[in-house]
Amino acid sequence: MSNELVAPDKFFLNRFGMNHGALERILGSALERKADYADLYFEYRSAEGVALEESMVNHTSKSVSHGVGVRVCAEDRTGYAYSDEVTVDRMRLAAEAARAIADQRGTAPAAVQVGAPVARHALYDLPSTPLDVPVQERAKLLSEIDSLVRASDPRVKNVMASFACERKIVMIVRSDGQVAADVQPLCRLNVTVIAEDGKGRQMGSYGGGGRVEWNYFIENDRWREYALEAARQAIVNLDAVDAPAGEMVVVLGPGWPGILLHEAIGHGLEGDFNRKKTSAFADRIGQKVASELCTVIDDGTIPNRRGSLNVDDEGTPTSRTVLIEKGILRGYLQDRMNARLMKMEPTGNGRRESFAHSPMPRMTNTFMLNGESTPEEIMKSVKKGLYAVNFGGGQVDITNGKFVFSASEAYLIEDGQVTRPVKGATLIGNGPDVLTRVSMVGNDLKLDAGVGTCGKDGQSVPVGVGLPTIRIDGITVGGTRAN
Repeated sequence: MSNELVAPDKFFLNRFGMNHGALERILGSALERKADYADLYFEYRSAEGVALEESMVNHTSKSVSHGVGVRVCAEDRTGYAYSDEVTVDRMRLAAEAARAIADQRGTAPAAVQVGAPVARHALYDLPSTPLDVPVQERAKLLSEIDSLVRASDPRVKNVMASFACERKIVMIVRSDGQVAADVQPLCRLNVTVIAEDGKGRQMGSYGGGGRVEWNYFIENDRWREYALEAARQAIVNLDAVDAPAGEMVVVLGPGWPGILLHEAIGHGLEGDFNRKKTSAFADRIGQKVASELCTVIDDGTIPNRRGSLNVDDEGTPTSRTVLIEKGILRGYLQDRMNARLMKMEPTGNGRRESFAHSPMPRMTNTFMLNGESTPEEIMKSVKKGLYAVNFGGGQVDITNGKFVFSASEAYLIEDGQVTRPVKGATLIGNGPDVLTRVSMVGNDLKLDAGVGTCGKDGQSVPVGVGLPTIRIDGITVGGTRAN
């Protein structure tokens, strides 16, 4: 591993000819007006991608980007400016632009002294990343996926596979003098399969990854598992019947269905929405907001996970935050500004898409803890209902918690048995309400395979989700036939 990866802070200082004195002067300039806080965010990102379709590798990409963002916070106002030219002059101009939101200061600001390093986690210190693997080897894996899937079933008509990887080096310099630096590897393998049987066409998708090495995909034949799972989903859906409509018992499977928890509950627990009182959970800490069977965690400290970080994008070490404990709301996800304004502690959830974006409270890996029921007990308890195993798209209204999700793989439950696959099922409900309807929680917690990307205010960041099997009594299912 090169020296720049061992000491990412030195990487920026050396690459752009910076020293602590220059950083102190720029932060001092940012604080010239009446501001509470300022920081500098340096980023250097190298990314590569390769994709296959119609049995041919038809796309490769490679990019390198770098830049610096300057942020100034004054009360509840944020000024942000950035440059992809990392020079002292550009940073000084950005600092002057960012501080324009602040009022005139009567006295000179205290001098900034840069140097104290932030103690960070070591969740993904890898000897190598997929960027170190020749692109031909990555392309060869995609071709093997294509051959495997096409040989698995004659109804497979097309296979699309892609592998994306990046290495991001970041350094955050704060006006309290602390410096945080990190090297953040990330990669993802995706497989999409289209199957036809003369009566219809269906699609299945699967994949995974995280902050892992190339061997992660080779060991235990994970790439085969991803490929065959995508094919299985497409083939299953060829035999699907139209989904019923109406209110019914819904059982969510483990793992990726945690996306419903992420969207319907997680966003509503982010600090900015609660400070502004636009969330359905505002001012409800200490109150019962869910069934006593529900404990919901956001944890950015799980090794090698897609949603994990050694430090967040404000230089705060990530943490394991209990959001809901046995049905009681315990806390929110906080960045530095919202925590300060709400007189709470930052939780290490300040995140941004890149140096061109200001940070805000975001989730990392969000999941519900295990309960005491077995998945078999949960299924046997349902006379008539829907078993949702995989989800496609979804959306939520933060102000009232209403959500709509489309199930990409779902089955009927009849007399305690999983029976026919169904297509066209959507789940419609209210986030704060749906957790009160959880009547059984399984003992089979599973985290997703590592493909989640979360969007908020035009910014996308990698996240993780997880869930044990749970039974929800009464969700409206949108389908195409009467229940």
